Amino acid sequence: MKKNRTTHRMAKLYMLGFMLVFTIIFGRFAYIQATGEIEGVSLQDWADQKRTSSYTIEADRGKILDRNGMTLAYDRPTYSVYAIVDEEYSKDSKEPLHVEDPKKTAEQLAPILGLEESYVYDRLNKEGPFQVEFGANGRYLSQETREDIEELDLPGIRFKQEAKRYYPNGMFASHVLGFAQNQGENDEIEGMMGIEEQMDDYLSETDGSISYKRDKYNMKLLNPEEVFQKPEDGANVTLTIDQKIQTFLEDAMNHVVKEYNPEKIIAIVMDPKTGEVLAMGNRPSFDPNKRQDIGNWYNDVIASPYEPGSTMKIFTYAAAMEAGVYNGSDTYMSGEYVYNDRGDKIRDHNYGKGWGTIDYDEGFERSSNVAAAKLVWEVMGPETYMDYLQAFGLDQKTGIDLPGEQAGKIVYKWDSEVITTAFGQGSTFTPIQQMKAATSVANNGKMMQPYVISQVTDPSSGDVLEKKEPKVAGEPISKDTAKKMRDLMGNVVTGEHGTGVNFYNLANYSVAGKTGTAQIPNSETGGYLAGHGNYYLSFLGMAPKEDPELMMYVSVKQPDLEPTEYEAEPSSYIFKTVMENSLHYMNIKPTENKEELSVDSKTLKDYNGDSVAKAKQAITKNGLTPVVLGDGTKVKEMFPRGGTKVVSNEKVFLVTSDSAKMPDMSGWALRDVLRFGDVMDVEIDSVGNGFVRKQSVAAGATIKKGGYLVVELTGPNEEPSDQTLEEQTERSMQGEESDQDSSEAPSDQEQENSTDENEE
Repeated sequence: MKKNRTTHRMAKLYMLGFMLVFTIIFGRFAYIQATGEIEGVSLQDWADQKRTSSYTIEADRGKILDRNGMTLAYDRPTYSVYAIVDEEYSKDSKEPLHVEDPKKTAEQLAPILGLEESYVYDRLNKEGPFQVEFGANGRYLSQETREDIEELDLPGIRFKQEAKRYYPNGMFASHVLGFAQNQGENDEIEGMMGIEEQMDDYLSETDGSISYKRDKYNMKLLNPEEVFQKPEDGANVTLTIDQKIQTFLEDAMNHVVKEYNPEKIIAIVMDPKTGEVLAMGNRPSFDPNKRQDIGNWYNDVIASPYEPGSTMKIFTYAAAMEAGVYNGSDTYMSGEYVYNDRGDKIRDHNYGKGWGTIDYDEGFERSSNVAAAKLVWEVMGPETYMDYLQAFGLDQKTGIDLPGEQAGKIVYKWDSEVITTAFGQGSTFTPIQQMKAATSVANNGKMMQPYVISQVTDPSSGDVLEKKEPKVAGEPISKDTAKKMRDLMGNVVTGEHGTGVNFYNLANYSVAGKTGTAQIPNSETGGYLAGHGNYYLSFLGMAPKEDPELMMYVSVKQPDLEPTEYEAEPSSYIFKTVMENSLHYMNIKPTENKEELSVDSKTLKDYNGDSVAKAKQAITKNGLTPVVLGDGTKVKEMFPRGGTKVVSNEKVFLVTSDSAKMPDMSGWALRDVLRFGDVMDVEIDSVGNGFVRKQSVAAGATIKKGGYLVVELTGPNEEPSDQTLEEQTERSMQGEESDQDSSEAPSDQEQENSTDENEE
C-alpha cells in the first residue's frame, strides 16, 4: 500500500510538471501567434529580411572642370579583391566557387598585390569567415590589375567595384583642387582641402539601392516587391582656372625648382577685368592622387601673409595720386630720411647711398624707400594713407571662394611702423590681397572681387545650379590715377633706372609692374636675414600695359643663387615664360611699336674667349637669355655672332666645349630650336606650331653631332598635334616624308618668317 501511494504521488507530480511545461509552451506559442514577435523582434520583418536581397547602386562624386570643360578631378572606377573561403558555397556547383587550393592561390596572387606569400596564405586559411580581404593592397586596384588577376583563373577570387577620387594631371593646381578621400564608418568620400572641401556639399553624391524578395536559390519571387532608389551623382563644379595657363605656370615653377631649389614659390595669374583666377600655384606642392609627404598644407597665395616689400609702393604712390598731392616732378634727397626728432631714419636699398636729388617718378623706378616714406609722412599724411589702405581692402580678407584664407595685418601704431608700411615692411599681406588691390590699377580704378568657382551644374540635366559673375569690390582710385600708375610701373620695366629692366620685359607686349625684395624675419636672432638670395623676390606685373588683359604675381623665397646670378632671375623666368605664352595663347594682339616702348633692339658684343661667368652675367644684364652648351670655363663660340642685332629675351648660345648636354627646351620658339640645331649640328624636325611642349631627346642627355631631334610645339588656341614625337621620329628615321621637311636647314629669312608667324 505504501509503495502504491508513493507511485501515485510521483505520478501526480509528473503530471503537474508536464501540465505546467505544456501551459508555458502553449502560452508562448499563443503569444507569438497573437503578436508575431519574439523578444521584440517581428517574425514578419525577420522573414522579409531573410527573403530579401539588397544591393547598393553607387553614385559618382561630382567632377571638377576647368573653364574650358577639361576634367581636373573625377571618380575613377577601381576594384577591391576578395576571396570566398567557405566550402559550402560550392556544394551545389559542378565547379569550385571557393578557394580550393590556398597554396597555389597565394603563390600567384601575392606578387600582383605586392604582398608576402605567407600573408596571403594565412588569410586564405582563416577558419570561420565566408570571405576574406587583403588589406590596403587589395583595394583600389586598376582595371589592368584586375585583368591580370582574372587571367590566372583562380577559383574563389572575386572583385567589388568602388570609386576612388582621381586627379588626371597629378601635381596640378593641387592647393586649389585639394583632395577628397574615403572617410568614416561608411567609407564615404569627403573633401579635405581646396575646392574639394569648399564645395563638398555640392560635389557629394547619394548612393541608390535596389531590393527584392527571393527564394532560397536567390531567384526573384513572382511578386518580388522590388524597391528601387535612384542614385544621385554629385554636381559638377567648373572653375575659372585655365588648364593651359596653369600648365605654363606649373612648368615654369618646376624649372625654377630644378635650377634654383628655392624654399618656396608663390604665383597667381588673374584676369584683372573680371577677377577670375586663371592659374594659381605653390611650391612645394603634392600629387593629390598619392598625398605622400605633403610639405605644405597651406595655399600660400591666400593663407600666408608676409611683408611684401616694394610691391607695396604701387599702393603708396596710387594713394598719393588719388589724394591729389602727388607731383612726380617734385624732387627730394634720396639715400637716408630722418623722420622724427629722435633721429630715427630709414635708408634706400643701396645701403643708404641713394642717387642724390631725384624726382618722385624716378624714385619709383629706382624703388626708393625714402620716396615712399616721404610721400606718406610729409606729403599725404598717415591718416590719409590709412584711409586708402582700407579702400584697397588691405585690412581684410578678399573673400575668395577657397577655404583657409587669412588676412594680413596693418601694423600702424608707432611712427616707425607707419613709415615701413609705406615700402612694404612691418605690415603683412597675402599675395591675393595685393592682387585684388592691384586690379584697380589694371582695370581703370575698379577693384574686382577675386574668385575661382565659375558655376555649378547638374550632371544629368546640365542645369546651372549656381553661377558667379564678375563683381566690383570698390573703386579706390580713378581711371586717371590708374593710367598714371601703369605708366610709372611701365618705367620700372623699360625705364633708364627701372629695377625690372632686362628682367621682366616681354618680347611682344608692353609690361607695367613693380619689383619687390621682401626681407625675411630672423626667428633666432631677431631682425632680418641677410645675404645673397635671403629674400622673398617678387614681381607684380600686368600686360599689355595700355589695357591689361592678364595680371600676375610671383614670389620666390630664398633661391640658391650663384654669386654672379641676379636675384631677379628665378622670378623673372616664371613671369616672362607664363605671361608671354599665356598672352599668345589668348590671342592678345602684340603691342604696337613695341621696340619703341622698350629696350629691345641692341648690338650683341663678342664674348669669345671670355669666361662663361662673365659672358653670362653681361648677356643677362642686357636683357638676353644665355644658353650655355658644354662644361668648359671659357666661351669657344657664340651664336648669334658678336656685332649681330638682337632683341630683348633672345637666346644667345655659348659653346664652351666639344660635348654638351641637351637643354630643357620647354617654352622655346621654333627659331631658337633651329638655331640650336645649327650650333650643335643637330637635325631638327617639328610637330605643330608655337612653342615647345615636348622634345624627343630628354634634357640632360648627351648631344651627338649629326644627331636628330624632334620637338612638339603648341600655339594660341591650338590643341597638341595628334602625331606623337615617337611617330614622327620613327617616320623620319625610316626615310618617309614628314610634315615639315628638315633635310635642309632653313634659311635665315625662312626662320624669321616662321618666328613671326608663331609669335603673332
